Amino acid sequence: MPDVKRSVKFVTQQEILPDKDSGVEGFPQRKWSVKIVMVGKDGEELPAETFERVVYNLHPSFGNRARQTFKKPPFTISEEGWGEFEYNCILTDLNNKEHSINQDLHFQQPQYENKHQITFKNPRDRLVEILKKSGNIPASLENAAAGTPNGVKRPAGDTDSAKRKKKADRSIDMDRLADNLQKLDENDLLHVVQLVHDYKTEDSYTKNDVERKYL
Repeated sequence: MPDVKRSVKFVTQQEILPDKDSGVEGFPQRKWSVKIVMVGKDGEELPAETFERVVYNLHPSFGNRARQTFKKPPFTISEEGWGEFEYNCILTDLNNKEHSINQDLHFQQPQYENKHQITFKNPRDRLVEILKKSGNIPASLENAAAGTPNGVKRPAGDTDSAKRKKKADRSIDMDRLADNLQKLDENDLLHVVQLVHDYKTEDSYTKNDVERKYL
């Protein structure tokens, strides 16, 4: 199956907290947040529903908050601190495939955005449906999502089970069948009986008449 490429956008906001002391001279305490959105085909922001969770791996100085997991778009993380650093994000898509992205947290602007291209390899099921919202997808994926692997819809009722039913509905010469059954030896006859038993349906009617009482 072909791959699908999409852009995700990390939107970072930060501001100084004037009433809080960072404890480090020349570096004020700040509040910052990061959210993740998908970028549509016209550049619009869309919910990042292609991912089921996002893990932020922050600087080790955050202690037990250095690794944080979010399971709902826009996967917003909010923290406080005074230092800039590089962090890693693991985005897990709906097909359980991970995408690793490295980001820089800096305080040069109150708000800034970073775009990253994501490649969804062999997307399927619900992921394909959501990818349609942010752009075009290959025709083969469209067909697979619709259950038509070759791009041709089957006529209603033209399934394997329907074909088997058509074969079963064909007329059978019962007299000829009875004559041929009588010519079988015991082993072959037992094999036929077993086949009848294995393939009978709710509509089948069989009768055990070993003693030939009903002849």
